[in-house]
Amino acid sequence: MTLPDTTSTDQMTLERTSSGRAPSPGLAPADFDSDIDDAWLSRRYYGGDLPAEAERQLHLAGRHYCDDALAEAHLARAAEIAPGHRAVDLGHYKYFLYKARLPQALVCAYRMLEHASAGLGLNHTDWRQVTRGHADFDSLDPAPRFFLFTVKALGYLHVRLGRHAEGRVILEKVLELDTADRIGVRPLLAVLDRRERDGEDDES
Repeated sequence: MTLPDTTSTDQMTLERTSSGRAPSPGLAPADFDSDIDDAWLSRRYYGGDLPAEAERQLHLAGRHYCDDALAEAHLARAAEIAPGHRAVDLGHYKYFLYKARLPQALVCAYRMLEHASAGLGLNHTDWRQVTRGHADFDSLDPAPRFFLFTVKALGYLHVRLGRHAEGRVILEKVLELDTADRIGVRPLLAVLDRRERDGEDDES
């Protein structure tokens, strides 16, 4: 299926979520009046070939973020309408990450890796095999940047889950591809370095 060009939106979302910053687009205020609320729910943020009703279900999931059962029902409905769609998978990723349900967020991040790899024309999802020859990772082109943000998110989640060694390897791969560190993995690696030094100090 042809995916819409939502890469810029996706990469901005992944940048925020892999750096611990607040989610965007924001949740709808609880005191919206009905006309504004309906307009907010009906807006086309993702566009492309994402069915309007699937997008509405994603917005409803955000609207009811504090009600787990209802939010997840809307996410499930979006997946029924547009199974395997990048925007729907991203919606699941954001939801689980903001809920600090990191194992589920990691599963969704690997789904995003499938989309990001396909965007580079790859027929696999092994980020270890990707080299600077596969794309212009120094450019602002959406596909390589989305791939970098996706792999960064994977590394970030592994670190958050306490898998520091694996997270470091993933983040170092991003830096290998993004030599100028436009994606910003060095601060995360610095945090790991400090944790390792602190651990050594505690043991001494």
